[in-house]
Amino acid sequence: MFNEAFLQSVMSQGLDIGLKVVGAILVWIIGRWLINMVVGLLSRGLNRQQFDKTLTNYIMGTVKGLLTVVLIISILGMFGVQTTTFAALFAAVGIAIGSAWAGLLSNFAAGVFMVILQPFKVGDFITAGGVTGTVVEIGPFGTTIDTPDNIRTIVGNNKIMSDNIQNFHTNPYRRVELTAQLNHGAPVAETIAELKTRLAQIPNVLKDPAPVVEILELTLNGPKLAVRPFCSNNDYWQVYFDTNKVIANLGAEKGFSAPAQHIVVHNQA
Repeated sequence: MFNEAFLQSVMSQGLDIGLKVVGAILVWIIGRWLINMVVGLLSRGLNRQQFDKTLTNYIMGTVKGLLTVVLIISILGMFGVQTTTFAALFAAVGIAIGSAWAGLLSNFAAGVFMVILQPFKVGDFITAGGVTGTVVEIGPFGTTIDTPDNIRTIVGNNKIMSDNIQNFHTNPYRRVELTAQLNHGAPVAETIAELKTRLAQIPNVLKDPAPVVEILELTLNGPKLAVRPFCSNNDYWQVYFDTNKVIANLGAEKGFSAPAQHIVVHNQA
């Protein structure tokens, strides 16, 4: 009799838990669908109002995050975890959760300042938080950057705001900095003039300011020239590689490229 009552109790509780699990899964699926729908409607509304893309992405990320937290709390409530219990659970976990929560809040606050101050926007090529690349999204807690070698990297907003930020898109142009090592027999003035002429013929090199070619330093191998054309940020790498080709081709044609380096090793018998 006791075993039968016990089995019935276990089956009843198992059935109750199973129904709650199934209900929680359904609530999660429906809730996520509703959240995506709300975020989509919000996105279309902001785009119709021609909001800044950076601000739009930030608002959508914030709304989606808050609604997801509400959904999780609602699902926990289905299992008898009340809001006060949920808060107490966080408090009971201790310093680790507190530190993580503080980090999230600092990232969120930094994100708010980034949206207000706008040191950069979506689509800008920047160096921030030790990462260089194109900004894909400024989220509530982190900024998504695609690096030049196509690696998606997410950097915490607080790390970005507490470090130096370089925005390569702010100014209308940037300078390519290369060097050309000549040997002692090379005619320096003639080489400088020829380099300036050839640099001006490279596609996307700006005429104003004009390319700069000057003696950077005098080395044991001979004069070293600073070769510095100017271009827009979008054309930087094309101009960089083409300038290297110009330096290499000119040296080969004129026959006064830098002498080869030789290492002499003295072997003792």
